[in-house]
Amino acid sequence: MEVMTIGKLAELAGVGVETVRFYQRKKILKVPPKTGAFRTYNNDDVQKIIFIKKAQELGFTLNEVKELLELNTKPRITCGEVKTKTLNKLDEIKDKISDLEKMKSSLEQLAYACDSSQDSIRQYKVQECFSFGLGCNC
Repeated sequence: MEVMTIGKLAELAGVGVETVRFYQRKKILKVPPKTGAFRTYNNDDVQKIIFIKKAQELGFTLNEVKELLELNTKPRITCGEVKTKTLNKLDEIKDKISDLEKMKSSLEQLAYACDSSQDSIRQYKVQECFSFGLGCNC
């Protein structure tokens, strides 16, 4: 297992040192004990930061990411609690996927309208697709 400094950790994870420290202040990433004059990190820490960043890109808040990471490490969490949290998160993800599919369809139709004629573009109001639940002709 490779050990590394915070600078190397940040570089491998594709973030800045301040991002690592920020995650530590938010208690999403543990502050390791010092080994000599430096704190050392390992590949698990790199993978955790990559997971955090990817989860954020997918729309998870830092609190949600923290909860996800704690599912396997909290000593007193029950299977029922894990199941409830994961099912709730699955429902949220399904809703997001549905919204993204609707937006994708709307944008595809808009792109097609651009190919056919400029006049028909005005009938497509992409911003209405979420407020009307895509009941409009998006």
